[in-house]
Amino acid sequence: MFTTPLLLLAAAAFSLTTAAPTTQPTPSKTDSSPRITHTVVAGRPGLRFDPENIFAEPGSIVEFHFLQLNHSVVEAAFAAPCQPKDAASFYSGFFPVPKNADGSASQSKEVFQIEVKDDKPIWFYCAQDKGRHCQSGMVGVVNQKVDSGKTLEVFRTAAKGVEGPAGVQAAVQGGWRGENPNPLGGF
Repeated sequence: MFTTPLLLLAAAAFSLTTAAPTTQPTPSKTDSSPRITHTVVAGRPGLRFDPENIFAEPGSIVEFHFLQLNHSVVEAAFAAPCQPKDAASFYSGFFPVPKNADGSASQSKEVFQIEVKDDKPIWFYCAQDKGRHCQSGMVGVVNQKVDSGKTLEVFRTAAKGVEGPAGVQAAVQGGWRGENPNPLGGF
């Protein structure tokens, strides 16, 4: 069969216009492969994260969506709930979200994302002091070790006993704030 150069050019042009992958790439500058994104909603009724116990592979993204009122997410050490883990721990800043004009629930137009670096547990909490969110049980974990005594329930119980205000970092750090991909709909 004889192929003309025009047909070869058309075939090459067609192969360059194929659809891009639909998975979200990571914000990381070191690897451009698609990543799995785990969505966590902050501020579900009862002052909680949903889900509050996430299992994520290294390289995955955990994306926090914030509901109305004023929530945050801060990384903690298991032994010290309601306080930043260290000077490098992640902190989203606060996400004040008003109710919609009709009184219905709303969510922030921004999200906060962190990248899971390894399989070690990542403990976190909401630092909102009005209502003492952390001490009221608004805590969570990524990659809890199910075969250890360091469980989400032990962490939550310890948080309830914390005196004083929950701690925050001086500035947003350890993750990325970005546009909410679906601020008017589901998560």
